[in-house]
Amino acid sequence: MPVIIEMSVSESIESEEDDIPDQSELQLWADKACLCDDQVTASVQIVSSSEMQELNRTWRGKDKPTNVLSFPMQSSTSWPEEAGINTLGDIALCAKVINTEAREQHKSLDAHWAHMIVHGMLHLQGYDHIEENEAEKMETLEVRLLSELGYDNPYREISG
Repeated sequence: MPVIIEMSVSESIESEEDDIPDQSELQLWADKACLCDDQVTASVQIVSSSEMQELNRTWRGKDKPTNVLSFPMQSSTSWPEEAGINTLGDIALCAKVINTEAREQHKSLDAHWAHMIVHGMLHLQGYDHIEENEAEKMETLEVRLLSELGYDNPYREISG
């Protein structure tokens, strides 16, 4: 197993937000998106809308909840090499936003959650989508990894 997922679910999650995948599903998706050969650790935190809004406001200057935020661990602050621990970083996922987006975009919950984990894991490994060429590279990789997991292209336009 290339990545160890340390999952936590906020106590602030409300009942309408609690339709979340179990740790084994998150593990499967994270394993697929882990592109390194070394064993690594990633923290996955499922948070409420208000918690995600605070994170988004604090770290991105956007005062609204979002689906996923990634916080890569800087190598200079990683565990000492002799500890044998290689931490990628933290992924925060907002259950309410992800579930609402899945319904609005006519996607299965599993497909959208898988996409958010793959997207977050790629961010932890240095991928980004700020520049157009970076976005194209990251999206192509996401589409391929999700296809290997049995999910459709999350970027395709859905007519309806």
